[in-house]
Amino acid sequence: QLQAFGGGLVQAGGSLRLSCAASGLTFSNYVMGWFRQAPGKEREFVVGIERSGASAYKPDFLKGRFTISRDNAKNMVYLQMNNLKPEDTAVYFCAASGQSAIKYHSKYYVYWGQGTQVTVSS
Repeated sequence: QLQAFGGGLVQAGGSLRLSCAASGLTFSNYVMGWFRQAPGKEREFVVGIERSGASAYKPDFLKGRFTISRDNAKNMVYLQMNNLKPEDTAVYFCAASGQSAIKYHSKYYVYWGQGTQVTVSS
């Protein structure tokens, strides 16, 4: 089970830190990812982190603004979001994949959190 929290309303240029707590699974065995879904749009991959935490991947359009991290001892994964823009407004989901490498497609993720709303005002 995954539970995401930390969303909220923030002005453009502001920051938020999302957290995702995992339970009932061997967290360190899973690649973790964050996805988001804006109103009327499909869910999209945001960023992923491998099991060791030694590497993370960010799509280019988020480069420098979003950073993922994980704490295997606490069964937690985080998403630090800086310099937020109105187009970042979405529901953000954490997800766990049993794949050995980061995957962009949601079909590879077997556990999902319930989502946390991020709203960025202009």
